Amino acid sequence: MSEITSANQQDDAGAPRGRIARARRLVVDILRAETDRTLAQRTAVIAFFIRASSAAIALVSQILLARWLGSHEYGVFAFAFVTLVIVGGLLPMGFPTAGQRFIAEYSEAGQTGLLRGFLDGSRLLMVAIGTTVSLLGALGLWLFGDLIDRQYLLPLYLILVCLPAYALMEVQDGIARNYSWIDLALALPYLVRPLIIIAIVGGTMLAAGSADAITGAYALIGAIWITGVLQTLMLELRLRRRVPRVARAFAWKPWVVTSLPIFLVESFYMLLTNTDVLVLSIYESPDKIGIYYAAVKTLALISFVPFAVTAASAHKYAEYGATGDRARLEAFVRDTVNWTFWPALAATLAMLAAGKPLLWLFGPEFVEGYPLLFILVLGLMARATVGPVDRVMNMLGQQNVCALIYAVAFALNLALNFTLIPIFGLAGAAWATSLALIAESILLFFGARARLGLHVFILNGKR
Repeated sequence: MSEITSANQQDDAGAPRGRIARARRLVVDILRAETDRTLAQRTAVIAFFIRASSAAIALVSQILLARWLGSHEYGVFAFAFVTLVIVGGLLPMGFPTAGQRFIAEYSEAGQTGLLRGFLDGSRLLMVAIGTTVSLLGALGLWLFGDLIDRQYLLPLYLILVCLPAYALMEVQDGIARNYSWIDLALALPYLVRPLIIIAIVGGTMLAAGSADAITGAYALIGAIWITGVLQTLMLELRLRRRVPRVARAFAWKPWVVTSLPIFLVESFYMLLTNTDVLVLSIYESPDKIGIYYAAVKTLALISFVPFAVTAASAHKYAEYGATGDRARLEAFVRDTVNWTFWPALAATLAMLAAGKPLLWLFGPEFVEGYPLLFILVLGLMARATVGPVDRVMNMLGQQNVCALIYAVAFALNLALNFTLIPIFGLAGAAWATSLALIAESILLFFGARARLGLHVFILNGKR
């Protein structure tokens, strides 16, 4: 009996030591990044910490802007900023995501001319598109500006100046991720950019004693152009060391044909996640928009988890698809769903617990948005249960199906916003977004299972 007891004690003592040893080996493997899986884990960890750090900086910056501008001007600034995010996010026409697929394929096949052609041609195209849209947008505002509330008009004019640099950074983000240069992809737009905005607005406050939405728009121009130029110079230096300087070859037709369905996917997703603020501007005052936007920004840390995983994994889906390695693809998909859901769940619980004091930091009136957090997280967590399934489908040739799903989700979101906001106000906007995200997640799950044979859900029965 004493021998059995002694053996049990040894097992109990050994179990923690075994778990600690396994955890230590996991950390060492991730740091060394000797396999595709550990490289992706390390990239995801770096991406998450950059985005988590940027979340803290962004939260502080949004709090300072809300305090400096006041709820009314902050609401005007939020409307202009969301418009920039939507238009700027649509300009790349799917090239950043498609680039992760083409770069992986050309590198695998040794087609250096096409690789160099895509790297250079896609960036020049983004600058040209951004410039064209800026000019057309200015013409449109001049012709139809009377249809827009005048308090929004000048900020909208100013953000048009940002579009060429914004579009360029979007496609360079995709290029940098493909080479696992996650620091170059994320540090400048997500760490440096908000600091520049705060420096400009804060400097204006010190010099003039006040600031408004126009000040914020000028700060956006400075921050986006400074970071855009720096990122371009740094990326070019790294590419010169990585990719041989050969004669460029261009394959515009397959690039555009592949990118357009992805563009539709990203367009509908961009609209899906930002329509609420735009529709709110029709029914609610800038003060209410500011409160809603503060609630959305408070939950930003949760959305950074799937962003980090996607940044680390998208090009690997394309690589495994190109090589036909089904077993590694299925295992990697399961991994990325787990990497998405569990950290997102932890972040959700933390943000709900700390939500009220965080909103109070924006200003006492912003605490009104606290109940919105509990509605908004429903959609975010539903999306986390299927991980980066949309990127899996895009990388494996199912971008058309993905685009159709996002179109349905966007149409549902738009209809719900126009139905619920007039009745429930800010809560209606939150419910519209969450219900649309839940529907989208269900459709993506069934789409991946039907078209790719992949069981993309957190409860997949496999380890």
